[in-house]
Amino acid sequence: MNFIPFISIKNHLHILFAVTFFIQVNNAVLAQSKEDPGLLKSKIAKAESDSQKVELLLALSNYYLTKPGEFKADLESADNLNFEAKKLSTTLNYKPGIGEAILQDARILREKGETEKALKKAKEALAYSKKNNLQVLKADVYRELCAYKGYEKEDTEEKIKYLEVAIPIYKKNKVLKKEADALKDLADYYGSIEENQKALDLLENALSIYKKIGFKELQGVYTLMSDNYGILQNTQLSLQYALMAEKTAEELHDTSYQLCTIYNHLGLAYYDLLKYDLAFSNFEKALNIALDNKNESDINIITYNLASLYCQKKNYREALRTLNRTAKDYPPKEEITKIRQRFIYVVCYSMLKQLSQAKPYYEQLLKDYQESETGLPYKLTGIIIYLQQSGQVEKTYAYIEKFKTFAKKTDKLILFSQIELLAFQSDHASKKYESAIKHLQQHQVLRDSLFNVEKLKHSAALQLQFETEKKDKNIKLLTQQGKLQEIKIYNDRIIRYVFIGSVIVLILFLALLYNSFRLKKKKNAELEIQRQQINEQNELNKKMLIEKEWLLKEIHHRVKNNLQIVISLLNTQSAYLDNEDALMAIQNSQHRMHAMSLIHQKLYQSDNLANIDMSWYIYELINYMKECFDTDRNINFVLNVEKTYLDVAQAVPLGLIINEAINNAIKYAFPDGRKGEVTIVLKNNKENNYELCIADNGVGLPEDFEDTERDSLGMNLMMGLSDQIDGTFEMKNQNGLKITITFTRNTEFEVTAENS
Repeated sequence: MNFIPFISIKNHLHILFAVTFFIQVNNAVLAQSKEDPGLLKSKIAKAESDSQKVELLLALSNYYLTKPGEFKADLESADNLNFEAKKLSTTLNYKPGIGEAILQDARILREKGETEKALKKAKEALAYSKKNNLQVLKADVYRELCAYKGYEKEDTEEKIKYLEVAIPIYKKNKVLKKEADALKDLADYYGSIEENQKALDLLENALSIYKKIGFKELQGVYTLMSDNYGILQNTQLSLQYALMAEKTAEELHDTSYQLCTIYNHLGLAYYDLLKYDLAFSNFEKALNIALDNKNESDINIITYNLASLYCQKKNYREALRTLNRTAKDYPPKEEITKIRQRFIYVVCYSMLKQLSQAKPYYEQLLKDYQESETGLPYKLTGIIIYLQQSGQVEKTYAYIEKFKTFAKKTDKLILFSQIELLAFQSDHASKKYESAIKHLQQHQVLRDSLFNVEKLKHSAALQLQFETEKKDKNIKLLTQQGKLQEIKIYNDRIIRYVFIGSVIVLILFLALLYNSFRLKKKKNAELEIQRQQINEQNELNKKMLIEKEWLLKEIHHRVKNNLQIVISLLNTQSAYLDNEDALMAIQNSQHRMHAMSLIHQKLYQSDNLANIDMSWYIYELINYMKECFDTDRNINFVLNVEKTYLDVAQAVPLGLIINEAINNAIKYAFPDGRKGEVTIVLKNNKENNYELCIADNGVGLPEDFEDTERDSLGMNLMMGLSDQIDGTFEMKNQNGLKITITFTRNTEFEVTAENS
């Protein structure tokens, strides 16, 4: 049977639904900010005033909010920047900044999907704008409120009211870019409720403003104009503006999602003019972009356009394949999209005589038809075709009459043409040939009025003009490429000569390098022999040094052992003496020898054979004296000794001085078991000058000490040892006895503590 599906004859009615979703790209209140975020950040850092900083923060927040792609990090950046702007505005009481920040909160919440909170914020921004007489902000809020309305007629009319309030405000305040954007949105809404001429007037106004301010991204406006001219059956202008949209996008190197809209409308324009191959290619481009971006609504719309085009070509199997390609992953959600999909399934399965598979879709269409008038042309056409193909022709006439009633309300030729074709097919199936011929003739008349030869010629001329412009561009491009090729050949020649010269220079350089390498190798061999000799000498020196160190340690060890032997001998000798003075002399000698023994013990136990740590030495000597005299009960020793390294020549005399001083303090400072305290201090005053102070809080020196005790062995020993280390000896009563020796540390054999 000769059948052309309703939508494939003329797609204007399906455009009414398809365009609604595609224009979402243009409906956004804010376009992507073109300013470089790095530049905005630089401007924020150098802002001349806080209010200017607020505006720049809001601009940067808007950049991240409208940035292509769905990235959580971008939304967080937008939110943080807006919070900062709002905080600064509140501090300054900068009302425009506060209002804009509230509105930006609404946009961010809407982008996050929190619609109810977003709407509440938008209403808060509207109240704030009215309270503070912020007119432009009020207009911006009205544009934002459009985003919370749907696509039903009532919602669209509400959006129209919002924009009709906003546009005069923009115009009065000379905010031309926003005025043009609002006019374009308003034209879109008027187009969706079939007031296409009004939509075109608004678009012409918007176009005029855009051109006045030098705004070049007009492809969205041209796409809308193409759509509205198509619905008004002005196929020439529809194609002209669709081609202008494509041309503008190419010139501006537009790679945004808007290309999907442009290719879809260009496909529709070619579809109107029966240029199916061109329509196919553009629909395919649009569908690929929609699939890449996973835009479900647009995928369903373009899939339907392609499927209806396959039906026009009577390739019903390919139409089914096209629908099934996306039906599983992207099932339609809008009611009109579901109706269109069922309509295509009914037509395809019915025309392929697969009535069992067509029946569920037919029954669903029948149910939809009984419930509402949404998508009525699709429902009626699908029902009539199924009845015709299933042999229930008589039932079709009632639906054809209902179709006529609907067509009279819309007064569109496309509907009357479709009705005549359906009536012809029903009469032909019923063998009412005379009536069938009349319906076919009437269909042909209506079809010719829709697609007359002049329109096709004019569209072909437009296409030729567009192709010619493209070829001219290609010729210029080829000419430029030819010149570039010549330059490239010349450059290649220069490079070749340079390369040959470079190779020659490189060979010479390599020859010199090789000669240098040979000389260096010979020199390295000589140096290697010298290095081996030096290493052998170093090893020998190292062995000798180790032997010397071992010998020194052995000497210190033996000295210490000899001193211990002498101490033991003296201890043995004291067992045979009864004289107290002799015993006391032996005991003092033992203490002095132990003081020297400690030094030699530390030296052979340490890696440092030149110096001894006096803080350790004094601590060990005091412990020894405490054990010898059992002073823990009545005498407390307080040590304040810095970490000081002295060589043996100074350590031994100093140790003997400390031994004599402590010995005297224990014996004479605290008679009759008195309790007291002995303090030993060794500190560095400056550079290598040191001070040793031994003080007690005992009875002190007697008044006639100078005359009676200055010639004693202990006192002479301390003074003589002080002279030995080139120090000064001082002794005075000061709440007890205080002995002070100041000396300069010998650095001739200095070894640092770190190396010890």
